[in-house]
Amino acid sequence: MDGQETQHSTGGFIAVLLGATFLMGSSFIAGKLLMQAGVPAFLLVGWRFLVAALATLPLVLLEGRFWRALVPAGLTLRHGGTVILIGLLQTAAVMGLLFLAMRTISASTAAILLFTNPLWVALLSRLFFGESLSAGRLLGLVLGLAGVCLAIGVGPDFLAGGDVLQGELTGLASALCWSVATLVNKRARLPFGSWALSFWQMLLGSLVILALALALGQRWPAETSLADWGWFFWLAIPASTGSFGLWFVALRKGGATRASSFLFAAPLFTVVLSFLILGAPLTWPQAVGGALIGLSLWLVNRKTLGQSPQSRIAEAEAEGQP
Repeated sequence: MDGQETQHSTGGFIAVLLGATFLMGSSFIAGKLLMQAGVPAFLLVGWRFLVAALATLPLVLLEGRFWRALVPAGLTLRHGGTVILIGLLQTAAVMGLLFLAMRTISASTAAILLFTNPLWVALLSRLFFGESLSAGRLLGLVLGLAGVCLAIGVGPDFLAGGDVLQGELTGLASALCWSVATLVNKRARLPFGSWALSFWQMLLGSLVILALALALGQRWPAETSLADWGWFFWLAIPASTGSFGLWFVALRKGGATRASSFLFAAPLFTVVLSFLILGAPLTWPQAVGGALIGLSLWLVNRKTLGQSPQSRIAEAEAEGQP
């Protein structure tokens, strides 16, 4: 029975992560297309996550009584402040900086910079919380990063100066903000369910970034095609509501370091979707990169995949996982 429970739990965790990373990967294509259509970066991010937050409300009902799920018993000022911090980091800072970076760098370069997040999560966990980082897990993370570099197709202009370098640094700052938000969520032990927490962080972050967009005088294009509206609602609901909600579920199921290791799959999905939707060619470096990503996932997860649910619970409690 324990073996069947372990297999079911592991299969569910992997399914959640694959769903989240697929939706994350698709967001780069939708976002880039909309920015090319003239939608300003901050305005796009703000409206994206405001719509996404509202779309999350029906799913909050899955976690119990509606108002009790949104404002759970035992909620403290510290909990509220932590949720605000997560919203500022994971929605306003991460996505605002990411889309700002994509004004001067390609979506592929932005993707690789954002998804260095697992490295920062693991290293920051080691530096600030003393969490173990085995040689095998470290090797897996490095191989995964190398695989993403090949799959995305980082070119010789990666370290170019001027606007490109500024965009790259902005993209890296986005990844660092995501890493900090991941660790804050992991340590906070918030009383919210996954969907309620997703709602609050998207709502709070979207209001901040919309206020910034309006202060900068950004306006939605006067003419928006039906296809562009389709991309916007895909970006706002499946690629935001779906991916953020599934991401919080994954954090609770598997922990920050383990869940973050699967983020290497998101840019791989971006490559595949670029080929199918944008007609971007698939090259041999991308194929090698995909193989390295698969190897990295096995290395990072080979220990935890075989653990019983009781062992994973004990490990989660030792790490201070919510």
